[in-house]
Amino acid sequence: MTYTPDEVRALTPYRRTVESLGLQPDLRDIFLCHAWDDRRDAATKLSDLLEAEGVSVWFSEKDIVLGQPFMREIDRGLARSRAGLVLVTPALLTRVNNRGVSDKELSELLARDQLIPVVHGTTYDEVRRVSPLLGSRNGLNTSEDSMEVIATKIAELVALDGELVAG
Repeated sequence: MTYTPDEVRALTPYRRTVESLGLQPDLRDIFLCHAWDDRRDAATKLSDLLEAEGVSVWFSEKDIVLGQPFMREIDRGLARSRAGLVLVTPALLTRVNNRGVSDKELSELLARDQLIPVVHGTTYDEVRRVSPLLGSRNGLNTSEDSMEVIATKIAELVALDGELVAG
């Protein structure tokens, strides 16, 4: 797998954060922040691809059991994740703009500086209009790489024994 120089620059700080946390019991590699509207399509696909690559993913569709307090389970998921992956779609931008649950998740991930955006079906210009802080983050984009390639790149990022390779 090769990375563009921009991807290497963008992902290296996340790599350092993930490595510094190391392996801890019940700690997931990735917290998947997504819009409710994307839960059965793009978010599920990305979660499944990451898990197929050996990445442990906290994903609300799989990790919140019926009858559990929704917001408290999200809070626990955030606390038990080494890094955050934000699936940035038009639906997520709408939810963030309307201060929904995704906005709360995004705020926490931005505060921890552990956030990797995956832009899907929208542009960074649109992202910057809704969230300049999110739009300022370099990340991955499905207009440049397939979801499968992005999942592989994320898996390499969270693997403790791999190195980022410039292309």
